[in-house]
Amino acid sequence: MIPLKTPLWWRATLALGLGSMLVFVNLYLAQPLLPLLARDFQLSALQASWALSAATLGLAMGLLFWARVADRMGRKRIMLGCLLVAIALGILLALVPDFTALVWLRWVQGFFLAGLPATAVAYMGEEFSPQALVTSIGIYIAANSLGGIAGRVLGGLTAQWFGGWQAGFLVLGLVSLLLWLPLTRLLPASRHFVPAKKGGSSRALLAHIKNPLLWPVYLVGGLNFMVFLNQFTYVAFFLAAPPIALAPAALGLLFLTYLTGTLASGISGLLIHRLGLCQTLLGAIGLMAVGNLGLLSGELPLILLALLTDSFAFFLAHACASSWVGRSVQDHRALASSLYLVFYYLGASLGGLYLYPFWDRGGLTGVAWGMMGVLLVTAGLSLRLLRQEKRARAAMAPG
Repeated sequence: MIPLKTPLWWRATLALGLGSMLVFVNLYLAQPLLPLLARDFQLSALQASWALSAATLGLAMGLLFWARVADRMGRKRIMLGCLLVAIALGILLALVPDFTALVWLRWVQGFFLAGLPATAVAYMGEEFSPQALVTSIGIYIAANSLGGIAGRVLGGLTAQWFGGWQAGFLVLGLVSLLLWLPLTRLLPASRHFVPAKKGGSSRALLAHIKNPLLWPVYLVGGLNFMVFLNQFTYVAFFLAAPPIALAPAALGLLFLTYLTGTLASGISGLLIHRLGLCQTLLGAIGLMAVGNLGLLSGELPLILLALLTDSFAFFLAHACASSWVGRSVQDHRALASSLYLVFYYLGASLGGLYLYPFWDRGGLTGVAWGMMGVLLVTAGLSLRLLRQEKRARAAMAPG
């Protein structure tokens, strides 16, 4: 096992962090480009949003597939091979002749992007010591967040600097390819991988879906991400239009508000320890609802404040939900975590469709109220989990 803070640990952690960043750069770089795609292809906001939704849908569909393939074939080849194919597809996106081709190619790209997140945590669990594992996962999750920020910010900047959405895909695709090359040397080969036996995973998957301690939190993660991620899409359309009329580069910079989410992830353990897991989850959902009210103003400063607040609250809720999954299962934990991510990214894919009628009828105010309805549902699910937790503790109490 690789000990903490040894040269080999640093190599592996750097490689996984860099690979994670490349996944989320290529997944999310399309989001600030949506107004440009709508303009060039004469699309509605809903139609343009499929450039993002198709990729997150492909990723959701690929997670369980690649997890099972990697259990049979090994970790490193799946992670690096899938990432290389996804980067190559990203470069090809700059050459597509029409929007339909772009959406299909984004779906395939998302499917291959799933190879690394489906496999990375399993690789760390097999290769790292317990102390090294905890630290590495924290760095890996931070890299996820930073990759999403970098993809959105750089996607908007390159589109403005080089004159179109095609430049965003081409430039970031070529940069990703250059950064992929050192991964082949940096990432150590698996030394403790044992191929999984056939059978058992389907039964475990069904058991996780039926588990009353799991399916509510799967829904909480998916529904929260459904409205959180896609509010940025409609905020971008609102701010790109008169009277504010922000340029693509400025739209990309909106996603720097995700940095409050990085902060929330960092302090989530402390808050959970002090307040309790379900209580922290409920508080995060409530804070997200309060922050969401800033969208009702239509004023740029209050919209930015809403995004900063929502980012902090959402990532705090995400950390709580992920922790709940990890502590609620004893067997097939990797499968339970992958299933949580499937719901998470399915929510991301469906959010544009859900919020569009609210946008179409009420603009940004309508989006805010559409989000509020979903947050009421996830708050109710969280209360259900809290009651179940209290019943479980009462049943375990002596006497």
